[in-house]
Amino acid sequence: MASLAPPLEQLRHLAMELRLLLPRVRVGEARETTEEFNREVFWRRLNEAAVKVSREATALTTVFSRLPLPSPQETQRFCKQVHAAIKAIIAIYYSLPKDQGITLRKLVRSTTLDIVDGMAQLVEVLFFTPAQSPENNDLISCNSVWVACQQVPRIPRDNKAAALLMLTKSVDFVKDAHEEMEQAVEECDPYSGLLNDTEEDTSDNHNHEDDVLGFPTNQDLYWSEEDQELIIPCLALVRASKACLKKIRILVAENGKKDQVAQLDDIVDISDEISPSVDDLALSIYPPMCHLTVRINSAKLVSVLKKALEITKASHVTPQPEDSWIPLLINAVDDCMNRVKELTQRELEL
Repeated sequence: MASLAPPLEQLRHLAMELRLLLPRVRVGEARETTEEFNREVFWRRLNEAAVKVSREATALTTVFSRLPLPSPQETQRFCKQVHAAIKAIIAIYYSLPKDQGITLRKLVRSTTLDIVDGMAQLVEVLFFTPAQSPENNDLISCNSVWVACQQVPRIPRDNKAAALLMLTKSVDFVKDAHEEMEQAVEECDPYSGLLNDTEEDTSDNHNHEDDVLGFPTNQDLYWSEEDQELIIPCLALVRASKACLKKIRILVAENGKKDQVAQLDDIVDISDEISPSVDDLALSIYPPMCHLTVRINSAKLVSVLKKALEITKASHVTPQPEDSWIPLLINAVDDCMNRVKELTQRELEL
């Protein structure tokens, strides 16, 4: 019988095995089965598996945070238990069928990935840092595996609840971007506080050095009158984005049906594109402003907004599309885009 590797070497090998599981979870498909899906059983099993992982993490930490280290035989047993607990929770994730909703599956997958990654990080800490050292204790105390396991009972239980959670996150992201843009515009100083050190020395020699080194010149730090005029419809587009997401979230909350998983997934998928498009537009308004870039990013945001509104209008969450607020918001978005086009036309012709 081959001799067992030393304890720390076994930990290193376990960490590698856990890391190898991550790509499979990211791309893994739901397991095909003829059995009818039982939601209650699934969530009970997932919660129990998370508790098991948490316990195994605690047990492993306890024996490897003190001296003497466990024997190779004991280490093998601990490593096998950790690996089995992780494989079990992955298998339960795979048992969630696609027909329960892609949005819900993404949330369960994300939490499962956090658990696997957190356990891999914990094992790496135990392997790399000496037992009983302050660094060991600090790294273990802030490890994410226990936090990830505690998130399992908080995962939404159906696709409608999952959709509402994702829409709420999108609203919050856009709200933050809008507030940052408004604050920068109100202060008329987009880089306030970032360049105090360079502004203290105003000697000609220092300014020349800045130019050579590529530091922003005064012209690069502030908005021109034309820039400030262009910001107005851009801010209006971001406000419209926030209003759009809020309205969609209300419609899903009031009219969304749990069994209409595909339509809810479509609404979430397109709504997820709004926040990154808002970020692109927000970043492009900072000086030195390129009007052509602002125009392109505005057009991208308008395209996403209109697509989101059309998908929502055609879905079951909008019972009376002809009487809805959607056409009004589309018109408002078009007006903003037309104003952006007017103000950037000269740049286009150059």
